[in-house]
Amino acid sequence: MVLFERTASESSDDIDIRPLELEDLRRRLDESHDECQSLPNGCGNRFFSVVFRAGLKKRREEKAVDKKLMARMAWKNAVMKARTLGDPWEKFHLDTYKTEKAKRHRYNAMRQNWVVDEVVVKMENEPFNHGAMRECFRMKKLSNFSKDDWMRAHNYVAKRYMDEDTHRETYFDDVRLQMDAKLWGEEYNRHNPPKKVDIFQMAILEMVEREGSPLYHLEHFIEGQYVKYNSNSGFVLCEAIRMTPQAFSHFTFEKSGHELIVVDIQGVGDLYTDPQIHTSHGNDYGDGNLGTRGMALFLHSHQCNSICESLSLTPFDLAPSEIEVNKNIANLQVSCKTVVRGTEEIVVTPTEEEKEHIQEYIRMRSLSSGYVSGDDKPRVKLTSISSTDSLESDDFPLMSESEDSIVDSARQEHRQRQLSYNARVRLDSMTDSGTDTETKEKDLLRFKSMVQRKARPSHVLGEMEHRKLLECLEEDRCKTGSSVLGQIHLDLAKYHELNRFVKESESYDREAAIFHLSQAARCGILEAIKTMAHLHLGLQHDILPDIE
Repeated sequence: MVLFERTASESSDDIDIRPLELEDLRRRLDESHDECQSLPNGCGNRFFSVVFRAGLKKRREEKAVDKKLMARMAWKNAVMKARTLGDPWEKFHLDTYKTEKAKRHRYNAMRQNWVVDEVVVKMENEPFNHGAMRECFRMKKLSNFSKDDWMRAHNYVAKRYMDEDTHRETYFDDVRLQMDAKLWGEEYNRHNPPKKVDIFQMAILEMVEREGSPLYHLEHFIEGQYVKYNSNSGFVLCEAIRMTPQAFSHFTFEKSGHELIVVDIQGVGDLYTDPQIHTSHGNDYGDGNLGTRGMALFLHSHQCNSICESLSLTPFDLAPSEIEVNKNIANLQVSCKTVVRGTEEIVVTPTEEEKEHIQEYIRMRSLSSGYVSGDDKPRVKLTSISSTDSLESDDFPLMSESEDSIVDSARQEHRQRQLSYNARVRLDSMTDSGTDTETKEKDLLRFKSMVQRKARPSHVLGEMEHRKLLECLEEDRCKTGSSVLGQIHLDLAKYHELNRFVKESESYDREAAIFHLSQAARCGILEAIKTMAHLHLGLQHDILPDIE
């Protein structure tokens, strides 16, 4: 009941006071903020409820401050743990090896230029491991802060091609590929996925004191289990199935407007190395760039997961028989631990202007959002070890070992140790550089207004709608044969004909081949249109000649 009598007191002589009602406690979900509103005339008796809301706002602000302090303390604890960790390479006594001077070549992907400086290193004489093409050497490099203290020098891995006839330009192409892929990782993180990703900072080391000045790839050593999540030919290891790497590859395909896709994802947790980029034209990035054929192989084996859905990535069109085959992957993804939060930013509809220069678009996006590459010095306030998150980020462990991987069964204590050591390495990578971030701050303001949204769906229906839009605009790009998605479907039809997806003794899936040929025709691919016409007319055709 409302009290209409005046309450005599020094603080409320002229105020009507009424009891607090349930209506006052109801949260105003339709308001975007908790600002106190001015009281209209005649509503003095609601003074108490307004004061209550003001107190509620104050408590929320205090909680927000506490959350920031907790995040700051988490970072400080990680740094302290990293400092107390021992050197995992101490037993190899790298400090006893010969000290050598070398030139370090670093690529700035946003400015597309190379920075060269001189470093001091100690390297093992014999490789400790090797892959299919390169062998690996343990190395220590002095930073600008450790002076002559080799016990505190950073651990690196130097990689060299085993084929001595490898062209020197190949080393530079590999670094450019990896740093361009790193930009796409930053673009992915900008959409606030459940787990952020990062790609190794990579440079070239030229050993000038050795005969012939041999080249090496230079990367930080990261302790942990290396896992290959997908390859440049679409293979997905079922025991290592995870949602984040697959969603990242799918994201790059749509966000680039089908211009490229980043695949061959491998590394420790979500810290990746040695990726491959397939481009729509098949140029650049070395022999591993399979063009639309590489895109086709990934999309054929990709099963969209909850991260893809939260980013509004569209599923690639597959035949019913292919969907049935991929159900095994879908069942495995159910057991993944990553949970979407509902705060992810969706990939939205395109503008054609930026598609002409997709790499430039991503560079501008990185500048406009204030994201800096690993080549840049940290700002005055501590930044995230990934160069993409501030200290106040909710996702403190950028590279968490308790991921959705079903192959990682390491104990929690080991994961914490590993995380802290990796955090130290990443922080060292940020501070051991020579690029001024003040220029990037100016670039941020300069290009912020130029950023526009861009994407292109993975399904044929969206492609057809896009082409209709171009026809309305009377643009040349809508001409027959311009669809990358259509070419991917045509490549899949040809792969089926070559028995790529079945055992040697089995016959290929004719229904799936016809399905992809039909999708290619719907996208305006002239070769597919002619083949479908010949099939309907009973004429001879070159693609799928055994089908009448």
